[in-house]
Amino acid sequence: MSVTLADIEACRAVVGEVALTTPVEESRWLQAMVGGRVLLKCENLQRTGSFKIRGAYLRLSRLTPEERARGVVAASAGNHAQGVALAAQLLGIKATVFMPDGAPIPKANATRGYGAEVRFHGLSLTEALVRAQEFSDETGAVFIHPFDHADIMTGQGTCGLEVLEQAPEVRTVLIPTGGGGLLAGMALAIKASRPDVRVVGVQAAEAAAYPESLRTGAPVALERMATMADGIAVAKPGDLPFEAIQRCVDEVVTVSEDSLSRALVLLLERAKMVVEPSGAAAVAAVLDAPQAFETPMVAVLSGGNVDPLLLGNLIRHGMAAGGRYLNIRCVIPDRPGGLATLLADLAGSGANVLEVAHERTSTTLHIGEVEVRLQLETRGAPHAESVLARLRDHGYAVRD
Repeated sequence: MSVTLADIEACRAVVGEVALTTPVEESRWLQAMVGGRVLLKCENLQRTGSFKIRGAYLRLSRLTPEERARGVVAASAGNHAQGVALAAQLLGIKATVFMPDGAPIPKANATRGYGAEVRFHGLSLTEALVRAQEFSDETGAVFIHPFDHADIMTGQGTCGLEVLEQAPEVRTVLIPTGGGGLLAGMALAIKASRPDVRVVGVQAAEAAAYPESLRTGAPVALERMATMADGIAVAKPGDLPFEAIQRCVDEVVTVSEDSLSRALVLLLERAKMVVEPSGAAAVAAVLDAPQAFETPMVAVLSGGNVDPLLLGNLIRHGMAAGGRYLNIRCVIPDRPGGLATLLADLAGSGANVLEVAHERTSTTLHIGEVEVRLQLETRGAPHAESVLARLRDHGYAVRD
């Protein structure tokens, strides 16, 4: 079940019946940081909001009439679910999708909107996958794995062909990675044509199964995961993607939750791109190590399906990670006008006060002192440092 460049090229017409050739956008703000050309491959603008439709449609299109009559079943945190649901709708196939409890509501609603039956099971994708396989055994429905199948990898590989055509001078391609279907497919397509291009997978540090698996030489399951990037929260690499990634991928790096949220906010603010946390992983890697990757580089924005409520929390988290929020404790005299003087000094710094709280009872305070806890809004990390410096210059004892 190995996948070749010829396989990927041959399926392109089929995938193109449904999937868009998504745009590649210049990112001048990242270029200023990196010192070279940076392009964003916008799979967040793909049908169903992610790259998943590519592999899902190819897989379902190759089912026999007898298999189509039995229906299909899948498990997904949301993006594969939507890809399978739309592909099934277009091909006239009944689809059932198992999603973990707590899966984003917009993803579940969109999956239903494409005509699939949604069932919730377990707290993780791993548990949902087990239940979907059981359902397949019980009913005869064809199980559509989200990443561990040659057709899935082949379909995702068409994104790699597009990258080479849209950015022929590319030297580095960064790809968000969960189970490995997208990374494997794109790497196979890219390396077969351009072995000089560096292919880098990017995982959330709190759900990174590939680094240890690659060190071990075989897929290793994580005992726990805790990441906002549900789209790449996969506990164990797929066997087929793992073999391809071993051969074709130059490196797999990890990014923190702070980096993911900061990248998401910057993409929204600077590129006007709505992405989910997993979709921001490649840009997070660039932010973490601007000089680590040769340019021209392409960062894949793998998906844009994010719950609006979660997006609000992520924006606040990303702003805090980027130094836009400053939380400080400041000791002032406990007398009339003490707080007013502090706030006046803060006003002069250009910081906006969001929240104020007092504490008078503490073993660290002397008689006649009060500690004020403040949350401030700043213009970024340099401004936050200048605010702290100003307060200290005015004689305040400040902790951040």
